[in-house]
Amino acid sequence: MNLSSQDIVLPVVPMFHANAWGLPYAAAMIGTSVVLPGPNLDGHSLANMIDEYKVNVAVGVPTIWQTLLAAAKETGTRLPSLKRNVVGGSACPSSMIKAFRDEFDCETLHAWGMTETSPLGTANQLKAKHSELSADDKLKTRLSQGRPPFGVEIRLVDKDQNNKLLPNDGKTSGNLQIRGYWIVDSYFNSAESALEADGWFDTGDIATINEDGYLSIRDRAKDLIKSGGEWISSVELEDIAMSHPAVAMAAVIGAKHPKWDERPIIIAQLAVGEELTEEALIAHYEGKLAKWQLPDAVVFVDTVPLNGTGKMLKKDMREQYENHLIERGLID
Repeated sequence: MNLSSQDIVLPVVPMFHANAWGLPYAAAMIGTSVVLPGPNLDGHSLANMIDEYKVNVAVGVPTIWQTLLAAAKETGTRLPSLKRNVVGGSACPSSMIKAFRDEFDCETLHAWGMTETSPLGTANQLKAKHSELSADDKLKTRLSQGRPPFGVEIRLVDKDQNNKLLPNDGKTSGNLQIRGYWIVDSYFNSAESALEADGWFDTGDIATINEDGYLSIRDRAKDLIKSGGEWISSVELEDIAMSHPAVAMAAVIGAKHPKWDERPIIIAQLAVGEELTEEALIAHYEGKLAKWQLPDAVVFVDTVPLNGTGKMLKKDMREQYENHLIERGLID
């Protein structure tokens, strides 16, 4: 994350979530000033705090930054002190990275980790060779979750083929596994090892790794949508939905289908004052994906449900909307 004693960091992450991603400890080690947000995590409160305390680094999940962007645009603040924001917890939409870059002159760093990785697994810092790239080409690299720090290794395997090792070619998806000295080896009050037989921890994520070692999370294994024997990434569909200016937040889940097993549907929360039809949002996907990957329906909701750490509650949404296509008769 490139923190130093010159930084003022705002961790919009609760202490009960991997000890606020370890930031209170990292900051104390290097002399970084810390601004704790307290109970008010709405966009207006965060924007005021950033401006008042001249925060230059902010850390949180994408849903938090969506509310910050909306509040900043509404109030007219340019967040002049904010130079870097770190996004973790779930994939950051490309539209959000562009908004911070183009409208607020703020660099967005993608990171990935888990409580089991104590918590940092990877962070996205560009390599020297990327300095000559255009802004759009840099964005393509920024969309990945980055590379592991010293002391941590990651790999891709095919669990269906006895953990067969997969290539780091940026294209082949596999089960993401990690190992290192501060990676979990067992859970509290459990005598069983949490690791694979060869010492690697299976993260439950599906990912690719490119030739430079940059990790791209494609989805949680449990959130992948299996349609007609083919896998569809909910993360990719959510990113496209979020690129529509009328959409404030979007989740994609697999709904039951008698022929295809599952088909993707969008749970969308509109931005304040915006209107959008189901047909218009689905049309927004045309030309961006193969036709069989396009969502079959849209459900507009007042609020996408979130947990205490700001992550979308997909399990709850699956339970509520798993029969949506059948109930609407959209099963041709």
